[in-house]
Amino acid sequence: MPPETERTERAGVVIAGGHSTRFGDDDKAVADLAGTPMLRRVVDRLEPVVDEIVVNCRDEQVPAIREALDGGPAASVAVDPVPDRGPMAGIMTGLRDAAGEYAAVVACDMPFVDPHLVDHLFERAAGREAAVPRLDDQWFQTTQAVYRTQAMVEACERALERGERRIVEPLLELDYVVVDEDEVREHATLETFENVNTREEFAAAVERLAGE
Repeated sequence: MPPETERTERAGVVIAGGHSTRFGDDDKAVADLAGTPMLRRVVDRLEPVVDEIVVNCRDEQVPAIREALDGGPAASVAVDPVPDRGPMAGIMTGLRDAAGEYAAVVACDMPFVDPHLVDHLFERAAGREAAVPRLDDQWFQTTQAVYRTQAMVEACERALERGERRIVEPLLELDYVVVDEDEVREHATLETFENVNTREEFAAAVERLAGE
């Protein structure tokens, strides 16, 4: 029998394989955000609360992704085997490469992700299959959430086989706990969920970071 693969306790999976259609011709994941690639800002914020970091991307992004990560925390790259299947497939690919029993999944366009909240989500997920913020009882923050790695991989596989594309579909199969807005605010401001999709949002983020 082969030796059992060692599993770290916590992984961080950053999803960077989107096409940035609202951002223009450039890849927002590696765009220079106040002197630091946006992806690197996310990785830097996750690093204190995880044991490993995996970045999911498309094959053609790899050189630029590696350059953006150079000099920062150690991170591996998980390339989508089939391109353009959407963020759920990206999450599945990233989680497959993660050794941690639980993984925080964060989108690369969330440069203000708060590690205190991520740490709390790991604590809330313990013994369950996911801990997911939900604001105003309306929508799940599925790309700033913690999942039990193997359970989420299998749920994504089943959802993709059914032709589903929404990230919430595999979540609904899991034994998950909701972290509501009041609980989120105990650990972070709602700025943690702000994402950068457009040039206007990018400019606003640059201005904010310049003032820190």
